[in-house]
Amino acid sequence: MAKLDTVKNRDILEMINQNNENLNKLHDIVRKSFEEEKLITDNLINPTDEYLNKGQMISDKVARFGGSWSFIMIFTGVLIVWIIYNSMMAKQDQFDPYPFILMNLVLSCLAALQAPIIMMSQNRQEEKDRKRAENDYLVNLKAELEIRSLHKKIDVLLEEEVKQLFDSQVNHLKLLKQLSEHVDQMEKELKQKKNLE
Repeated sequence: MAKLDTVKNRDILEMINQNNENLNKLHDIVRKSFEEEKLITDNLINPTDEYLNKGQMISDKVARFGGSWSFIMIFTGVLIVWIIYNSMMAKQDQFDPYPFILMNLVLSCLAALQAPIIMMSQNRQEEKDRKRAENDYLVNLKAELEIRSLHKKIDVLLEEEVKQLFDSQVNHLKLLKQLSEHVDQMEKELKQKKNLE
């Protein structure tokens, strides 16, 4: 009976050691995944600051105002007043008579200046969008690494559980065999005692 208890205790200790090894493997996988992803999270948490010079700030403001309803309404109002004033006033009071050559010149100059300023702002916006797309890519990459890490953990767990089940079955079979041998031996001893009586 003492031999049977020793075998049971040894089997229990082996199972505990096996579980500890499994936990250590899982901790290693988690540690490696955190080391691989540290750079990604650093980039996302601490984005580079954007420093704007005076020209860039002005181009942003001009683009913001030039693309608003306020600008369209004010500019339309100015043009209507310009046309009405130069159409209704006497010839000597008109500063830009009917073909409105001065108005065309002002509109051309405004378009010539406004277009490159707006393009500068759009180029900076494209750069921001590119950086945002890179960050989205990094987030997707991080999610993929997390999923891979989870798959590894699940695979290790399943592999170890199957191994533990198999080892447990082998140990149970050994115990059953020992019990069977022990019962057979006890039966022999009983038969011998009966035969001696």
